[in-house]
Amino acid sequence: MKKILFSAAAVFTMVLLAFTPKGGENYTTLAIGDKAPLQTKTMQNIDGKQLNLEGLKKDNGIVVIFTCNTCPFVLQWEDRYPEIADLASKNGIGVALVNSNEAKRKGEDSMEEMIKHATEMGYGDLAYLVDEQSALANAFGAKTTPHVFLFDKDGKLVYEGAIDDNSKDAKAVNSTYLKDALNNLQAEKKISPNNTKSIGCSIKRVKV
Repeated sequence: MKKILFSAAAVFTMVLLAFTPKGGENYTTLAIGDKAPLQTKTMQNIDGKQLNLEGLKKDNGIVVIFTCNTCPFVLQWEDRYPEIADLASKNGIGVALVNSNEAKRKGEDSMEEMIKHATEMGYGDLAYLVDEQSALANAFGAKTTPHVFLFDKDGKLVYEGAIDDNSKDAKAVNSTYLKDALNNLQAEKKISPNNTKSIGCSIKRVKV
């Protein structure tokens, strides 16, 4: 009887694990120098257009920020998105905001909510894209919202990690990691640090 109960419990555990959401720890984050994957993968933008990273990239590269609508860390950082986009544009670098929270697509990370959120937060013409099945996040090994990936004109990763060192207070930032990287990329200077720890909420991937 004990063996039967043990076997049943083992089977139940295996089934439970099989339908547990895959987290970021199951995907390897791109390393500095790696090429951007899925550059031609089309994703729906909040304006209804189908866009891809290749098309959004400008002469000097592109910065991809994995983000969402409700993560507290995003809410603390995203008032800096328009400023980052403006700096990127001045430096000939494209910008893509990507929502990979597929497990919340029928709720707070639906297209309807993305459009509403972008309007409320003043995203303007920024591309805010739906990453279906978290395909881009998986290919990048993105862990959190937000998580930044900056690529040069050749599509090679030159910076990965956090926006800066203080999500709570933009005026108290000591190290402007992403802004420095954007300026140094355009000026063809060394980017240091080129890798920092991304801090935020986990990306909500679908169950598999």
